[in-house]
Amino acid sequence: MDDVDFEALETGARRRAMKVTVRVIEKAINADHNDYAGATRPCPCGGRARYAGRRKKVLQSSLGKMTLVRAYYHCGKCGRGFYPRDRALGVEDTWLSPAVTRMIGVVGAMEPFEDGSRLLSELAGLDIDAKQVERTAKALGREIEKDEREHAEPAAEAEVAATMYMGMDGTGVPMRKEDLEGRPGKQSDGTSKTREMKLCTVWTAEGRDEDGIPVRDEGSVTYTASIESAAMRDDSEEPSDFAKRCEREAIRRGFDRAVRQVVLGDGAPWIWNLVTETFPDAIQILDRFHAKQHLSDVAKAIYGVKSDLGDKWAKHRHEELDAGQVDDILAALHVHADGNEEARKCISYIETNRSRMRYPEFHAAGLCTSSGVVEAGCKVVVGHRLKRAGMHWSVLGSNAIAALRCHRLSHRFEDFWERHAGEAD
Repeated sequence: MDDVDFEALETGARRRAMKVTVRVIEKAINADHNDYAGATRPCPCGGRARYAGRRKKVLQSSLGKMTLVRAYYHCGKCGRGFYPRDRALGVEDTWLSPAVTRMIGVVGAMEPFEDGSRLLSELAGLDIDAKQVERTAKALGREIEKDEREHAEPAAEAEVAATMYMGMDGTGVPMRKEDLEGRPGKQSDGTSKTREMKLCTVWTAEGRDEDGIPVRDEGSVTYTASIESAAMRDDSEEPSDFAKRCEREAIRRGFDRAVRQVVLGDGAPWIWNLVTETFPDAIQILDRFHAKQHLSDVAKAIYGVKSDLGDKWAKHRHEELDAGQVDDILAALHVHADGNEEARKCISYIETNRSRMRYPEFHAAGLCTSSGVVEAGCKVVVGHRLKRAGMHWSVLGSNAIAALRCHRLSHRFEDFWERHAGEAD
C-alpha cells in the first residue's frame, strides 16, 4: 500500500460519501409533505393564501447541492407567495443552507471575501463566489448589529471580576467617495479618505507575573466596534450612539458591577468626556504607552529622528513618568517650549491628563496602566480585516463586517447563531 495516493483516496471517498448523504437527505425531506396545510392557510398580511402546488428549489448545502420540492401558497390579497418549509428549514429568501451561511460568516469575519471564497472551495468543496460571500457576510453582520442592540443580558455574578478594565480608541477605515462627501480631512486639499471606527474593549487582569504586575487574563477580551458618533448632542439628554454601545458592553461583561472600574485611553478628549458621563465612578488612566510615545515624539522633534541625545532625553523622561515625577517632565519640556511646537503640545497634553498619570499610585493599587489591549484591538479587529490594500468601504458595509468580526473574536457567534436559529424555527 506504500504506493497509494492517500490524499486522493480520502478526498475521493469523502466526495462520494457526501454525494450519497445529500441524496438521502434530499429524498427524506421531499418525501415529507407535512408542509401542506390544506387548500388555504393564513397569510402574514391577514388574508388567506391558497395552495398553488409544489415547486422546486436548488439549495447549496454543506454536503453539496440538493433539490427541494415544497408546498407553495399564494395570497390574492397582497399578491405575495410563501413556502412554509423554507421558513422551517431556515432557507427563506436564500439558496444557501444554514450550515453554509454559517461557514460564510466565519470566513467573512476573518478574511477578505476573495480569500473566503477560496477557503470555502479548498476546505469544504463549496463553489461560492466572492460576491456571494460578501452579500451573505454583510447580511449576517447586519443581523448581528441588530442582535447586539437588542441583547445585552447581564453577565453572571461569577463572571464579574473585582477589577474590570475598559478601553476605547478610534482608527480610520478607508471609505468610498460617497461616504466621505462634505467631510473635512487631513489630505492636502482638506478632504478625507477615511471615517473613524470606534472600538470598545473590556477585559480582566486578575493574574500576576513574577514581578507582581497585572497580566491580562487569557480569553477575557471582548470587542464591540462601529462607525458612529461619541458626541452627545446639545439638544438631547440621550447618550451618544457609541456611549450606548459601551453601556451595553459593560452590562454584558459586568463592568458596571465591578468593585473597581478602570478605563484606559490614549488621551483623546471624546474618551474622557464619554467616561465621565457614562461611567462616573471609573478610575481614568492615561495609557502609559501613549504618554511615552508623546515624549518620544518631542525628542525626535528637538534632536532629530536618529539622535543619541534624543534617545537619552526620551529615556530620562520615560523614567520620570514611571516614577510619577510629572513636574520634572514639565520643566524639561518648558526648556524647549518657545522654539518647538511638539513640546508645547506635549505640555498641554500632560497638564490636561495629569490626574490620569499617577502611575506609582496606580501600580501600588495593583492596576494595569498600559496593557496594549486597546491598541492591539484596533489592529486585530479593524486593521487586519478592514484596512487591507485596495479596500474601500461603505459605512453600512464596514459596520456589518465589524459586528461580525467582533462577535467572532469575542466568542459570541455561537450565542447569536442559537438565537438566529430559534427565530427561524
